[in-house]
Amino acid sequence: MSLVLDPAAQDLLFREARTANTFTDEPVTDEQVQAIYDLVKYGPTAFNQTPLRITLVRSPEARERLVTHMAEGNQAKTKAAPLVAILSADNEFHEELPALLPHFPQAKDMFFAERPVREQSALLNAALQAAYFIVGVRAAGLAAGPMTGMDFAGLQKEFLDDDHTPLMVVNIGKPGDDAWFPRSPRLAYDEVITTV
Repeated sequence: MSLVLDPAAQDLLFREARTANTFTDEPVTDEQVQAIYDLVKYGPTAFNQTPLRITLVRSPEARERLVTHMAEGNQAKTKAAPLVAILSADNEFHEELPALLPHFPQAKDMFFAERPVREQSALLNAALQAAYFIVGVRAAGLAAGPMTGMDFAGLQKEFLDDDHTPLMVVNIGKPGDDAWFPRSPRLAYDEVITTV
């Protein structure tokens, strides 16, 4: 095998990892979330932008409000997960670029002065960061249950503002009983890779 990462880590992060549908009641601590973020913040993005915003839904009242915006099939698992995170894209991410890209501070105004351009870039790069976040959850020995089955407009109005676009909701915790659906097929190498 030509991969440097040892097989156990490969399994933890990719081969054996799946979307969890049930969780134990073991809490997910702020320290665990901090460790996850401190790892995944190094994932590459365009212009080193950091548009991902993570809203941790911890209080019972906030959880109840969130559940009302989830699709029916996602409500029970969102209600029962030890921790739920709302992942969104900050469309005003460009304000941080002079600090995040000190060798090219003019990028803020040169490339991102117009809101539609920022929204497109924020969506793509926050989605990249969301993927890193899910892998980081796995690296912490936890399971993630990312979901997009929800009322996006309702969730945005309830938890965010007009400058933040919701991407997904992620249930986080130790997997519970019957947490996994059977592994679904994936496309083979020759169905995806083309050499020109």
